[in-house]
Amino acid sequence: MVDVLLETAVANWEPRFTANGVDASDYARITKSLERWDDWCDAWCSGAETHLALAEAAEREGRLLSAGEFYARAATYFHFAKFLFVHDLDQAKAAHARAVDAINRAVPLFDPPGSREEIAFEGSTLVGIFRAPHRDGPHPTVILIPGLDSTKEEFRDVERTFLDRGMAVFALDGPGQGEAEWTLPIRPEWDRVGDTVLGHLRTMAEVDSERIGVWGVSLGGFYAARMASSDLPIKGTIALAGPYNLGATWKDLNPLTRRAFEVRSFSSSPEEAEKRAWDMTLEGFASKITTPLLVIMGKRDRLFPWQDGQRLASEARGESRVVLLEEGNHGCANVVYRHRSLGADWMAQHLDVAANPGLGMNT
Repeated sequence: MVDVLLETAVANWEPRFTANGVDASDYARITKSLERWDDWCDAWCSGAETHLALAEAAEREGRLLSAGEFYARAATYFHFAKFLFVHDLDQAKAAHARAVDAINRAVPLFDPPGSREEIAFEGSTLVGIFRAPHRDGPHPTVILIPGLDSTKEEFRDVERTFLDRGMAVFALDGPGQGEAEWTLPIRPEWDRVGDTVLGHLRTMAEVDSERIGVWGVSLGGFYAARMASSDLPIKGTIALAGPYNLGATWKDLNPLTRRAFEVRSFSSSPEEAEKRAWDMTLEGFASKITTPLLVIMGKRDRLFPWQDGQRLASEARGESRVVLLEEGNHGCANVVYRHRSLGADWMAQHLDVAANPGLGMNT
């Protein structure tokens, strides 16, 4: 008998995994071995162990850049082990703890290196990874916002694109995400989240607080738009594959995504989750966006209709641009070459980054 949940995961997520640090051969090998969704988390943790062992060996031998690369890949695999595995929270929490440990070991070994930043928020903690280019600051900085099932551990290749163009990056776990998902539920109000994060960034000498941009993917694209609609000093916003109203798409979402929202919104039932999904809307907020906005959508997105992006851009009152990709799936992960560098170039322009900064980086 076909396991529908496993089939859903394998059919939907290969491009995303391989676009964000998973080796294509590993993806094929790990998923081919699976017969049940219940085995997903364990199989991906086993895959992560291979890269963790390579990282530790490289570190012992003094090959620190390689060690950082392997630790980062292990963190990504541990993250994908638990990303939608919400029916067994004990397994998910264990895999997540290992993802966090691996990325913490990786960050100081990157080139350029990074730092772990902890921000007090509503009795809990928001955590982000900050990295800056190899030149004197302060730097224009881009906040990277994950979606419903992504976290800061997934963003190394996204970081690279901005870093190469002279921007610092801050990959954030917000409420309902990563390190905050166990203590803070998903929420539509990201004005306070944004204000708190910007307040922290203003204390960092490497950050040019007058040149802050925001990039978000999937539900993170919704959060980015909500931040842009608030009275925060954001110079440019990229919303990649975000919904206009999550509730309006609820019945078309796959069961893994609906269940993940139920758990991460701290809902007590599927009915309560659907009710909360209707709160995740840009109605009345899109029109408050007056700063530059880039919306990227794929016409083959199975989660959120591309018309959502067009509506967001049409209601925004500032400069807006829509990039609509005919072959793009959710997050346009299957055509990253068509939007990732374009988005970084767009952000560099709106954050007034000098052309051809002459920066190089390896991780």
